[in-house]
Amino acid sequence: MVVVLATVVGIGWILGDIPNLKKLSSTDFPESSQMYDRNGKLIYEIYVDKRRREIPLTKIPEKMIDATLAIEDVGFYSHFGFDLKGIVRGLYRTIIEKRLQGGSTLTQQLVKNVLLTPERTWTRKIKEAILTVGTEIMYSKNQILEMYFNQTPYGGTLWGIEAASTGIFNKEVSNLTLAEMALLAGLPASPSRYSPFSHPDLAKERQEQVLTRMLELKMISKEEFEKAKNEKLNYYVKADSLIAPHFVFYVKDQLVEKYGAKKVTEGGLKIYTTLDLDLQKYAQDVVVVEVGKLNKSNVTNGASLITESKTGQILAMVGSKDFFANDIEGKYNVTTALRQPGSSIKPLNYAVGIETGKVTAASLFYDEQTCFNVENQKPYCPTNYGYHYYGLQNLRQSLANSLNIPAVKMLKINGLKSFVASASAMGISTFKNADNYGLSLTLGGGEVYMTDMNVAFGALSNMGVKQELTPILKVVDKNDKVLEKYKYVPGERVLSAETSFIISQILSDDGARSMVFGAGSMLNIKKHPEVAIKTGTTNDLRDNWTIGYTPDYVATTWVGNNDNSRMTGVVSGTSGATPIWNKVMTKLLENKQVRNFSKPEGAVGMTVCNLTGQLIPEGGCDSHYEYFKKEFVPTLHLPLRNNILVDKTTGKIVKKGEDNPNAEWQEHASVIDASGQWVCLDCPQIIPSP
Repeated sequence: MVVVLATVVGIGWILGDIPNLKKLSSTDFPESSQMYDRNGKLIYEIYVDKRRREIPLTKIPEKMIDATLAIEDVGFYSHFGFDLKGIVRGLYRTIIEKRLQGGSTLTQQLVKNVLLTPERTWTRKIKEAILTVGTEIMYSKNQILEMYFNQTPYGGTLWGIEAASTGIFNKEVSNLTLAEMALLAGLPASPSRYSPFSHPDLAKERQEQVLTRMLELKMISKEEFEKAKNEKLNYYVKADSLIAPHFVFYVKDQLVEKYGAKKVTEGGLKIYTTLDLDLQKYAQDVVVVEVGKLNKSNVTNGASLITESKTGQILAMVGSKDFFANDIEGKYNVTTALRQPGSSIKPLNYAVGIETGKVTAASLFYDEQTCFNVENQKPYCPTNYGYHYYGLQNLRQSLANSLNIPAVKMLKINGLKSFVASASAMGISTFKNADNYGLSLTLGGGEVYMTDMNVAFGALSNMGVKQELTPILKVVDKNDKVLEKYKYVPGERVLSAETSFIISQILSDDGARSMVFGAGSMLNIKKHPEVAIKTGTTNDLRDNWTIGYTPDYVATTWVGNNDNSRMTGVVSGTSGATPIWNKVMTKLLENKQVRNFSKPEGAVGMTVCNLTGQLIPEGGCDSHYEYFKKEFVPTLHLPLRNNILVDKTTGKIVKKGEDNPNAEWQEHASVIDASGQWVCLDCPQIIPSP
């Protein structure tokens, strides 16, 4: 043995540049990382140029080893690196029987694949022979076999039996059937020719050759042969398919930032994510179908993001209708892009007012066309959708029906600095300097990320506790060391439970929003009466949103155009993004227990007067049941003020006591709204200050 080894070394020295045999057993070779959904389904493999995953020989099924030896090197355990009978048999089967069978042993193949270039020269042949002998001396047969299974190409970027198994059948090799094992065993002879994705007929023919050889060698019975031969092979779509691509790269970017590109692309990591692959596929299909229905409205794209509010875990992320569509820049991820939210931002504005006690859900707002004076700027004159105005409305009706004028009044009451600070605390990272915004901020005048909107609405869903989004459950390296693991940690409280409950009650009140949206619209989910929802469309018709949530989940949808071009027909809150939202939320809640928003102890329900938002006066009034923070419950029995004088000739309100002997006067009742304006109840006008 020493003489043989010395001879090998001597010839190697003569030839020069002989690769180091220790490289065969090195575990430093690049190994692809696998990304899985929350149920263990493979989503994607991250790699540079080879998808590779190491697996010990003890975890490779005996039938997989038998199939490989039967078709590639039946004398593996008896030869010393070369098999003369195998070479002759291979030539015979290839030339005479037209059945491709290699003459090289597994040891030779391993040496060629790992240590040598594919060039066909006598020098390379000599090096191969030397290295083959050296390998047989340095390593045991089982070590050689294990290295073969981990470092052999099975087609395309698939290197190693485990990568081939997951890439072709989406299974670990330990879970393969005999039919699937035979298919894989036949690939190394010619991975391109026998590719099940490019040449399925040839792949099937090759598989049957493997099974036949196993039968001839009595590795399997006739019954096993027939069963495997007739089994239908279900391939995993295609070897290089991309599932949930926007989510995949969202996760990959986070991991690269944390661990570095080399470790992520070559470190053999197992990444278990929060994604629900079935829900992801459903949401993707819905976006495609519903956006297709909006072609006439100049809508070319859509997106959806579904998260758990208590944990912040991302269940689905559809960044566009088609990642591969070049005409719409499909790789642009709308869920992480800056877009204007339209009216969908309003609940955060009203939440600030309720939280601070500046208003209650019963506070009154006078909805009429109004211009707001802004220092050093032109007056700001917003309009309602459809240019309809509804007079005196309480906060519940104003928010539920998405009236613009009350929302602007609410922001003016809160103050821009207070709103920007509060919205930022709730998760809107783009709201930083109040000086950069005006009163249009409450109508969507500031850009946001969809991911941030899910965080903020998740806080409303989670009774005022904010949870940052997370896409990762666990990361394990190739040595099974856990690098990180999700652990639930209670988030930061950014709103009181009472305010969150009141906003959620309003947004899930179908009766309150029926004035504008109609009763029983697509804003409702069957069998789930308490689903809070808010729509939003920008004034320039470039973004259309629907955001809805339950006590457990937040689902956001969007339609529009990546290039910011205007839509032409999607202007209603119940069209555009809402059909996508309705279907996605219905699927999400399918077979789940009905959950209602739980009233916290600090929320008080009571009946109040419709016209004052206060306690019912002695004379009575029309009333409704409303919820309040206990520290801001109504305490006054306000009578209606019958002190409004109207000139019958002009119809204009005049100040009481004004000297006009020629006018005829009529008294009217008045109330005060949230902005401090006195409003005439039956002569819709703002009353001049006395």
